[in-house]
Amino acid sequence: LNDSKKLTAKKRYALREQIERDALAWAVGEVKPEEIDKVNILHASFLAMHRAIAQLQVAPEALIIDGNRFDPYPGLPHTCIVKGDGKYLSIAAASILARPTATITWMRWPEVPYYDWEHNKGYPTAKHYAGLEAHGPSVYHRRTFNLVGNRQTSINWDALPKE
Repeated sequence: LNDSKKLTAKKRYALREQIERDALAWAVGEVKPEEIDKVNILHASFLAMHRAIAQLQVAPEALIIDGNRFDPYPGLPHTCIVKGDGKYLSIAAASILARPTATITWMRWPEVPYYDWEHNKGYPTAKHYAGLEAHGPSVYHRRTFNLVGNRQTSINWDALPKE
């Protein structure tokens, strides 16, 4: 086990299967784009963690969290550990479970194939930008995120319907 960003996709999927089979308990929480827009990406990641904790079949005594901040989970002490996914097996396992889950979620959006979800893994590709240019954002895009960065675009963002 290691930081999921340091593993190949093939290795992450193999480890995911092993974690799901052998872990004492595991769960993954999901947050929708509109929820991210309401609370911001940092607190949305904490919300996803809270949802995962709530699903656990075995209650933890304490939490170790990758990073330097966390919204406390009621009734459980926590410790934040910077670069924890490279230091603790349970944090590495959590990152390995979360990364493919996000990829699988993006790949469940077949009705909007022109965004190149299967290749961008959360970091837009040239094809993703071309999809935005041609079709505007989908219902899966976060409205509060700068979708085009510093790229030149003809998208009139102000004319798009608000959710």
